[in-house]
Parts: sequence; structure tokens; C-alpha cells
Amino acid sequence: MEREFDVGEYVDAMGLLMDLRLRDEYRDGVVANFERIKAIALIVNSFELPDDVEAAPIFEL
Repeated sequence: MEREFDVGEYVDAMGLLMDLRLRDEYRDGVVANFERIKAIALIVNSFELPDDVEAAPIFEL
């Protein structure tokens, strides 16, 4: 059985891994922002690309 991705657990683990001391009063905001990032990533990753699409080596405006 696959476990649901826990954003709070991820934030805590990455803080330890990167030796970042996230103060308690900021943790909820960081978790909320990562929840937003997760929601956007799910939308982007759900869009299927054709097999013949190549990554652009240079991005220009």
C-alpha cells in the first residue's frame, strides 16, 4: 500500500537534512506554501506530452 505524501513530514525532514532551523512560528506558513506547490505540481505532471516533444535547451521570452 502506497502512503500519501505528507507535506509537514517532508518540510521537517528537509529541514533536518539541510541543517535549517525552522522556527515554530514559521513552520505552518512553510507547510502551506509547499501544499500550494504540490497542488500546482500535480496539475503540471498530469498533462501528458507526446513522445516526439523535446525539451528546449534555451528558453527565451
